[in-house]
Order: sequence, then C-alpha cells, then structure tokens
Amino acid sequence: MNAMDAEDVRRTALSLPETLEKEAWSMPTFRVAGKMFVTVPDDGTSFAVRCPRHEREELIAAEPEKFWVPPHEASSSWVRVRIAALEDLDELRDIVEDSWRQAAPGRLLD
Repeated sequence: MNAMDAEDVRRTALSLPETLEKEAWSMPTFRVAGKMFVTVPDDGTSFAVRCPRHEREELIAAEPEKFWVPPHEASSSWVRVRIAALEDLDELRDIVEDSWRQAAPGRLLD
C-alpha cells in the first residue's frame, strides 16, 4: 500500500461538496459554508478534524497511536489524526467526511 500524505487529505477534503481551501495560521484549512472542518498543521504528517469532546476521549483511548490532542487544543472540539497510522484511503475519507458533516449546512446533508 502506498503511504498517504497531506496531499491525500487535501484531495479528500476538496472532493466533498462546496469545500474551499483557505490558508490560515500559515497552514491549509478546509471549509464548508465558511466553517472549518479540516486543518493540516505543522509538518503535514497529521491533520485535525472536528470531533465532539465526548467521542474524542473514546477515540484517543481506543487508538492512541492514531488520535491525539495537543495541550493547546485540549479545550477545543477537535482531534489530531496521524496520517501514517491510518489503514487506507477509505478510513481517511470516513474521518474527513465525518468532520465535514459536522460543519456542513443541512441542505448538503441528504
């Protein structure tokens, strides 16, 4: 299997309806209807997605090698995902799409 990278995250995010890429805080961010749902911070080895806090703790407990939260994001409803720890592009897409659904307006969620 080919290793995935930040370009796969970008392609996946941009494949979702009405998604725009916008640079913010010196990194790529992806938005739907003006709401951010993915960022690719730091060195591009991980990405951050929206995640309700109660689910985030479960994700991190279940797969700490895949999911984590930097201390400065502890109070947010976001989680970081290590790209190298993902199984495949389907898993990447599922994670990105789930975040997109949390940000997208109802009219796009049919």
